[in-house]
Amino acid sequence: MKQPIFTGSGVAIVTPFTKDGVNFDALGQLIDFQLENGTDAVVVCGTTGEASTMSYGERMDTIRFCVDHTAGRVPVIAGSGSNATEIAVSLSKDAEQAGADGLLLVTPYYNKATQPGLIRHYLTVADAVSTPCVLYNVPSRTGVNIAPETCAELAKHPNINGIKEAGGNLGNVQKTRNLCPEDFYIWSGNDDETVPICALGGVGVISVAANILPAEMHTLVRLCLDNDFSAAGKLQLYLKDFCDAMFCEVNPIPVKTALGLLGWDMGDLRLPLCPPSEIHLEQIRQTLAKYALLPAD
Repeated sequence: MKQPIFTGSGVAIVTPFTKDGVNFDALGQLIDFQLENGTDAVVVCGTTGEASTMSYGERMDTIRFCVDHTAGRVPVIAGSGSNATEIAVSLSKDAEQAGADGLLLVTPYYNKATQPGLIRHYLTVADAVSTPCVLYNVPSRTGVNIAPETCAELAKHPNINGIKEAGGNLGNVQKTRNLCPEDFYIWSGNDDETVPICALGGVGVISVAANILPAEMHTLVRLCLDNDFSAAGKLQLYLKDFCDAMFCEVNPIPVKTALGLLGWDMGDLRLPLCPPSEIHLEQIRQTLAKYALLPAD
């Protein structure tokens, strides 16, 4: 039986930049902050990490740094997906060589593959590595949904560990759970759906909010895994405004802006991402104050 790469809260960690590349000093500090506050896994070079704007070399250097800095304290899961299967294979092999404990494979974007195409894509990547792979379903970005029946077919592969589900469709989550074996694991890809997905058999979250609230997100999942859904539901509701603020503009604009307001050295967002509007900047500020992270006006 396959074991989950991790259970609990995995942070979809941001990538701090300098004008010339990745700010590894700041990234190391962020990783330390995460581990000191209970984060159960570090997910690097995903959407929140702006991997789509990083060069191949930057991605590998960043994955390698995270693996070395984390030093086995928690699993490191590397974003190694691409819309080109050949590139996804190369990224995945190199991330495996760099020491990643797991691979996060976003659905091929722009191409808009059919379900048989998705199966062939994912099996090709999974066949090329021995590291556990997590499918990443985020149709709002990729234009394609991984159907529950496709998950059931892919779940047969020994290297496919489960799915990060960010489709926003709890009905599909239920179908996936019913169609797939017990050792095909589901992680919430939306912070505000963590409790519902855990109640449907999920084992955790890959979280944007955890960049700022790692202890709270860890506690949220721990309550679920301890079957205390009454307390978990209350905490989920308490965190709702914070989660909404972190998505008031496209991720990772709000969370990197919030980290900057809290004194973290983030550098600039990489184009085509840009700073938030004044309205959303004020929403982010007010939310940080509401959660006692910044002084209230």
